[in-house]
Amino acid sequence: MSIPAKQNDKIKVSGVILVDKPYGLTSQQVVSKVKYLFKSPTHDSKKAGHTGTLDPMATGLLPICLGEATKFSHYQLDADKSYQATILLGGQTDTGDAQGQVVATASVPTFDAAALEELAQQFLGAQQQIPPMYSALKKDGKKLYEYARAGIDVVREPRDIIIRSIRLTALDHEQIQLTVTCSKGTYVRVLGEDIAKALGTLGHLTALRRLQVGSFKVDNAITLSALEDLPLAERFTQLMPIDACIEIPAQMTLTAEQCQRVHMGQRLNVSAQLTDELQAYISQNIRQSASSQVVEATAAHETTVSNTALASDVPVDIRLLDEQGQFLGLGAVSLNGRLQPKKLIQR
Repeated sequence: MSIPAKQNDKIKVSGVILVDKPYGLTSQQVVSKVKYLFKSPTHDSKKAGHTGTLDPMATGLLPICLGEATKFSHYQLDADKSYQATILLGGQTDTGDAQGQVVATASVPTFDAAALEELAQQFLGAQQQIPPMYSALKKDGKKLYEYARAGIDVVREPRDIIIRSIRLTALDHEQIQLTVTCSKGTYVRVLGEDIAKALGTLGHLTALRRLQVGSFKVDNAITLSALEDLPLAERFTQLMPIDACIEIPAQMTLTAEQCQRVHMGQRLNVSAQLTDELQAYISQNIRQSASSQVVEATAAHETTVSNTALASDVPVDIRLLDEQGQFLGLGAVSLNGRLQPKKLIQR
């Protein structure tokens, strides 16, 4: 007796939605709620993920990728992010925020706008930061906050971060508002503690709100309650395109035959389709990549050998479109005309 195969004819929900995360929920709880709100007898919303965790205490922008858009979520994981936070001076907590227990106190010195402006300048630029114990980073397969809850302090390696911009504003004699744009991997809780120490006291965050991720802004986000109030059909109007996370301007249109071949994983010779604009884009990215490698090697006290003769072989990511203008995915193309498919979507 044969068992018939299950037929899954549901429409896969794909796209990016900007959610204004509420206080108290974990990022994963928000993802689960969004999946539920896009689920229906005819829609499959099982595959979803966010583009960077927010603490339960934090509110603000949480981009969520659904379906095929999850293939490109890492572009926003690597993006710069902007936050606004409130630092309460005079007390340090074990978590670095108001959800922890106060473990030390200190008197709060007087300060003014000029002092805060001068202090902010000290935190600008490239630097290293030691991640907090209460974080989801893993050590030997175990999350740091699990060690912290067990009373175990683990040695953490400092990580390279960049503070792109920072502003400190006095709210009163013991509270400072911090507005910052920073690179990925920056812990604003740790930054708040470091600012308090630089002032000669202790401190922790009592509020944290994410304002921007890459080019996404919280002003364009929707709250979970507002999304839930919408009829299902209108919820789909909140979805951005599958490729919304990708900030790559260069693109190439493929013929129907080329589309079939890349979906089979085949490489193409697209020399005839390399416009002057595309060649200039590829060349610029090769130069930028080479420059970054030199900087990194210099910082690590290593030597590099530049081989410009092989520059024509260096692949650069571009968008791929079909003849109808629909997004196919990403390919890596080099100046020698070789195109390798990278990540393609399934419709």
